[in-house]
Amino acid sequence: MLMAAKKASPLSTASFFARPGKGRTVTKYRKSQIVFSQGAPGDAVYYLQKGKLKVTVVSNRGKEAVAAILEPDEFFGEACMAGQANRLVTVSAMTDAVVVRIEKPEMIRLVQDQPVFSQMFMTHILNRTIRVEADLIDQLFNSSERRLARLLLLLAHYGKEGKLEPIIADISQETLAEMIGTTRSRVSFFMNRFRKLGFISYNGHIEVHNSLLNLVLHEQPHIRT
Repeated sequence: MLMAAKKASPLSTASFFARPGKGRTVTKYRKSQIVFSQGAPGDAVYYLQKGKLKVTVVSNRGKEAVAAILEPDEFFGEACMAGQANRLVTVSAMTDAVVVRIEKPEMIRLVQDQPVFSQMFMTHILNRTIRVEADLIDQLFNSSERRLARLLLLLAHYGKEGKLEPIIADISQETLAEMIGTTRSRVSFFMNRFRKLGFISYNGHIEVHNSLLNLVLHEQPHIRT
């Protein structure tokens, strides 16, 4: 199932995060730098201004998996607001990035005292919930081929105004495999098939074509409500 949720307008966040302030710092990260690590104290909420970040988790047996890819105008680390004492994931930069760190007390103040900010943050939480539900349905009902097609469309910003954008971050086939729950060899097979069918193309980066949407929409599962 492909669901494209609207994000809060970047204009509404710019006034809050244009520069450092009380309880708020702006940090530039280089590619591969870690923003925070799994097990670190959960004492702040973060907002991504520029770049792409990768969210990973390591199991007790040492196996690492990619849980999500974050893009500009997204909050992350907000679980500390609900009492999460330690981080359950590691967040690192996939590209050069600019991240705003908002200390938990300041974040609570903003939510309580700033209605515009509170609405913006609640919109983020609801959109994140919609995305998680869509991801769960995708894992339960769709084949790995359709899961890959949906992921590529989301990474190419399907649902935004205008045409699909090239996927310019360095996203390996292994990372794609981890995100959809399959093997690298299967991803390689599907990517070659998509290219032969004209769904995607390579030109230094992955370019996703609108025709890939037909694969995702074909024979969608019927969900009773």
